Amino acid sequence: MSETTPKNLASFIWQVADLLRGDYKRADYGKVILPFTVLRRLECVLEPTRDAVRKEHEKWGDRNMDPTPFLTRQSGQRFYNITAHTLTSVANAPDEAAKNLLSYVRGFSPNAQEAFEKFRFTEQVMNLAEAKLLHLVVSRFADFDLHPNRVSNHEMGYVFEELIRKFAEDSNETAGEHFTPREVIKLMAGLLIAPDLADIQVPGMSRTVYDPACGTGGMLTAAEEFVLSHNSAGQVYSFGQELNPESWAICRSDLMIKNQDPDNIKLGNSFTSDQLLHKQFDYMLSNPPFGVEWKKAQAEIVEEANDLGMRGRFGAGLPRINDGSLLFLQHMLSKMRPVSEGGSRLAIVFNGSPLFTGAAESGESKIRQWVLENDWLEAIVALPDQLFYNTGISTYFWILTNRKAPSHQGKVVLLDAREYWAKMRKSLGDKRKLIPDDKIEEIQRLYADALALADDADHLLHGKVKVFRNEDFGYHRITVERPLKLRFEVTDEALVELDATLTSGKATSKYDGRGGLLAALRRLVGQEPSFKKADFASTLRDVLAGVGQLPPAVDKAVWSAVSVRDLEGEVQLKKGAPEPDPELRDNENVPLNEDIDAYVEREVLPHVPDAWVDHDKTKIGYEIPFTRHFYVYTPPRPLEEINAELRELESEIQTLLAEMTS
Repeated sequence: MSETTPKNLASFIWQVADLLRGDYKRADYGKVILPFTVLRRLECVLEPTRDAVRKEHEKWGDRNMDPTPFLTRQSGQRFYNITAHTLTSVANAPDEAAKNLLSYVRGFSPNAQEAFEKFRFTEQVMNLAEAKLLHLVVSRFADFDLHPNRVSNHEMGYVFEELIRKFAEDSNETAGEHFTPREVIKLMAGLLIAPDLADIQVPGMSRTVYDPACGTGGMLTAAEEFVLSHNSAGQVYSFGQELNPESWAICRSDLMIKNQDPDNIKLGNSFTSDQLLHKQFDYMLSNPPFGVEWKKAQAEIVEEANDLGMRGRFGAGLPRINDGSLLFLQHMLSKMRPVSEGGSRLAIVFNGSPLFTGAAESGESKIRQWVLENDWLEAIVALPDQLFYNTGISTYFWILTNRKAPSHQGKVVLLDAREYWAKMRKSLGDKRKLIPDDKIEEIQRLYADALALADDADHLLHGKVKVFRNEDFGYHRITVERPLKLRFEVTDEALVELDATLTSGKATSKYDGRGGLLAALRRLVGQEPSFKKADFASTLRDVLAGVGQLPPAVDKAVWSAVSVRDLEGEVQLKKGAPEPDPELRDNENVPLNEDIDAYVEREVLPHVPDAWVDHDKTKIGYEIPFTRHFYVYTPPRPLEEINAELRELESEIQTLLAEMTS
């Protein structure tokens, strides 16, 4: 096998699909290819110690004792296999292929067998056998050289991700739900951990890393590689939870191959079944699904929020049901170590929605307020669009910590990295751009120097960085009222409206004086309107003298029909104070650190002198309008330039028409 790059190797492995074509649907190719790839990789890793493990197992015979610690010591891994089978030996006995292959898989340690159970491997083996394809598939995989000395763990991660992407494309699934592009993960891990370089280079250092939606484990791997690249003698312990069984099985297998504890990777929903409850971690990073609703988990999440409040994970607030992104953020923040124990740093990928979605005192706004008031948000980095496989939208890194450097305390960095990209030679789904290594290094330098660049207005990169105080993102949502001003008159339209109300209204339909009331009011049609309510009330009393006392609901309907909004009309009073007009009501966002009355006097009263603020309705909100802060006005082109261009186009059209008619 001459293929050397992970992408070529993945394509080579995927050619097994040629054997499946006709007997399998395209959407089911991955159900065969993924578990067999895992099996072959495990086999290659165990090959040097296979005989030693079998000999050790034979020593134990039927003793009533778990030999696992002794077998893993012989294998040098967290897993082992006690059989004499290999894929080659299975392929060499085609008539016994199904029996031998299943026996081979049952010979793995329980932690490896569990991964194959999630792949439904037995079912796939029987399907292949029935289609008379098992021998061919096993033979093909037996030829793949996936030994660690040929394909590193890092490269194997790429292979798995490329296979999953192909599987997702063929099954019309969303590849982005399974993994994140590696260059994005590399950048994310660097921004997250680079500020701690001095600490992670200490001899004997150990760190824990966590991803609550870990997929195939790409982010965990990148974080581990970053740390170990700066301290090869250090220890990194990976933890995660994943909802998709196949991705979980691959991530778990990857940890086994790297000689980490596969039981640190849990299967299930992080919201409803947190299987790492009360665990805390040094670093956390995640790319949760964008804009995915959390309705299935709603009952458990709402119950926790109501019962535990701030003692639970979701006490700060609940976002709208169609986007659970900020739930992931709260979940991760609940797993920060106390500052007294070293604190934590975390990074999460979001689309633009968590920056601003939700009005003042909505769930989203309260979550942002909670984060900012606790001074946890260190920075937000805007990434280029078209980076991900399943969406071309703009994305952002949020980087948070409970142990900010003194110079950073009370501040948030906004960093614009949207122009740091290169075009891909070939698109992969919606992914048309990538961030090459040189751009990753530039962004990391920009991040490290952010505070200094923000203060240096003459620096070339000054416009890429802005620094704000936490409270700069807060605002008072004030309600500006204006008085209700009315004139009073009876028109044909008003009588039609009143007739409809009296006929259909629940409180007025039983009134039996409708005809007499309308006839009496019709006498006022055409009269000059009154701008005084008291004067019009006197006129009404005279006209309706023969109608009798009106029920309250009917009286209210009459006044509603004859009242007309008029800016020149009389101000209506309620309990001695001007009554607000709902149709003229407006809202303004006043910066949190600005006096509301001073703002209104400057921004509102010059335009509407009779306005006032209803302070009882004032709410506090938080949003992070990233794009607004980096907006650069581009003036339109001069009209002369546009006209010249139009004349030139017109001339070209005339020339073309002349050529066609000649």
